[in-house]
Amino acid sequence: MLESERFKKIQQNRKCFAYIAIFVVFQIIVLAIFGATVMKIKTPNVRLRSVTVQSLDYSSSGSNSPFFNMTLIAEVSVRNKNFGQFKFDPTKANVTFGGVIVGQGDLIKARAKARKTRRMNVTIEVSSDGISDGAKLGTEVSSGNVTLSTLARVRGKVTLMKLMKKRKTAQMNCTMIVNLPNQLVYDLACK
Repeated sequence: MLESERFKKIQQNRKCFAYIAIFVVFQIIVLAIFGATVMKIKTPNVRLRSVTVQSLDYSSSGSNSPFFNMTLIAEVSVRNKNFGQFKFDPTKANVTFGGVIVGQGDLIKARAKARKTRRMNVTIEVSSDGISDGAKLGTEVSSGNVTLSTLARVRGKVTLMKLMKKRKTAQMNCTMIVNLPNQLVYDLACK
C-alpha cells in the first residue's frame, strides 16, 4: 500500500512537470511570434496627399525672360505603421525644377502615434530665380505645365513600449505638374 501511494505521487509529479514544460514551451512560441510581428520596427511613410496653388505669377514671353513665382500649400502625411510612436525632428521639404532647388518648406517637429497618420500643412514659396537652364524653363512655362519634384528626409525615433528606441529615416520623393493658367496641380505621384 505504501509503495502504490509512492508510485502515484511520482506519477503526479511527472504530470505536473510535463504540464509546466508544455506551458513554458507555449509561452516561448507566443513570445517568438509576438517579437517577430509586433516588435519589428518599420520605416514610416512620408507622402504628399495634396497640393494647392495659393498665388501664382508667371511670364513666358515679352521682354522679360520666362519665370514663375508661386505659393504652394502642401498637405504632408507621415504614416506610422509601428506599434509605438514616431517622434520626428524638424526638417526641410525641397521643391526642385530640373534638379535645381526652387523652394523650401518647413516640416515642424511632431509625432505620429502608433498605427496612425499625422497630417501637416506646409507652405512653400517657389521661385524660378535660381534656374540657369532658360531653354527648359521657357519651354515648360510657355506650354503652361511646369514639372516640379518634392524631396524630404524625415528623421526620428520609433519607441516601442517605452523600452525599445530605434532611429528611422523616412524619405519623400514626389513629382507633380502645375498647370499655370488654371493654377491647378495634377499628376501628383510619390515613390
